[in-house]
Amino acid sequence: MQALPQRRPRQPRTCGFRQGHRAGGDAVKWLVLFAFALLFAAPASAEYGDVVLNRQAQAAGVRPVVFPHWFHRIRFRCKVCHSELGFKMRAGANVVQMNDIINGKFCGMCHNGQVAWSADRCDLCHTGKPGLKSGIYGGHQTKGAGFW
Repeated sequence: MQALPQRRPRQPRTCGFRQGHRAGGDAVKWLVLFAFALLFAAPASAEYGDVVLNRQAQAAGVRPVVFPHWFHRIRFRCKVCHSELGFKMRAGANVVQMNDIINGKFCGMCHNGQVAWSADRCDLCHTGKPGLKSGIYGGHQTKGAGFW
C-alpha cells in the first residue's frame, strides 16, 4: 500500500488579507498611497450615467456639479429622490440652488452632515471641468463611458 502524500500544516492568517500579505506595513503603505492619489486627483469629468449641473455654477464662480446618478440609483429606489425629495423626473426641470440644499431641500435632505457630507464640502460635488455643459452623459448615444 502506498503512503498518502503529507500535507503541509496550514499557516494561521494574521488578518483579512490574502495569504502571504501581512497586516501592518503593506496595508499602511497602500492606505497612504490611496490617500495621496485622492489628494492629487484631477477634476472629474462626467462618466456614464452622470448628470452635469451647470446652469448657475459657473456663473457663480464654481465648477459644475457632477451628480453620479447611478451611484445613488443602485442604493435607492427612484421614488426616494423623485417623489420624496421633490426632484422632477425630467432632466433640466429642477432648479437646484445652494440655499435650498443648505436649508434641507433636494440634496440637502441627505447631505446634511449626518447621513452624508454637508453642503460646506463644495469640492465633493463641484468637481466638473470648467465649461462642461449641463446634461446627462452616457447612454446609447455616447456608446458608454468615456466615448463622448
